[in-house]
Amino acid sequence: MYDRILVPIDGSPTSDRALAEAAGLARLCSATLRLIHVMDPLTHITGYERPDVYVREIEPAIRKAAQELLTKARDSVADARVRVETALIDSHGERVSDLILDQAKAWPADLVVIGTHGRRGVDRVLMGSDAEQVARRSPVPVLLVRLG
Repeated sequence: MYDRILVPIDGSPTSDRALAEAAGLARLCSATLRLIHVMDPLTHITGYERPDVYVREIEPAIRKAAQELLTKARDSVADARVRVETALIDSHGERVSDLILDQAKAWPADLVVIGTHGRRGVDRVLMGSDAEQVARRSPVPVLLVRLG
């Protein structure tokens, strides 16, 4: 049914729940999971750090934490029946949903499993929803997973 399942992760409890669902599906379908994390170093700029400090210390620390997140997620679901690969995606101001959709097409995925906070009303308008954009525009089926 599904051979290639794409799972965007961000370390949140909602993302962890989506990962658990995706791992269960992968076991049932003998599918490969591809875990991706989108790293946008520009979101960590305050404007007070010197450029040399940012390049030498801050950006490498952000990249290390992102890679550790992927490794921890991979280790949490890997077993004899689930093949897992990871990818760290660099963003340079692009919308996260666009990068996820690019990965879904390029890999190519059969299914995207993504966590959603299920925001409604003003919260959704103000916060936006990458999960909603992925669900609306994805070329493949999308499983939205809520925490509760």
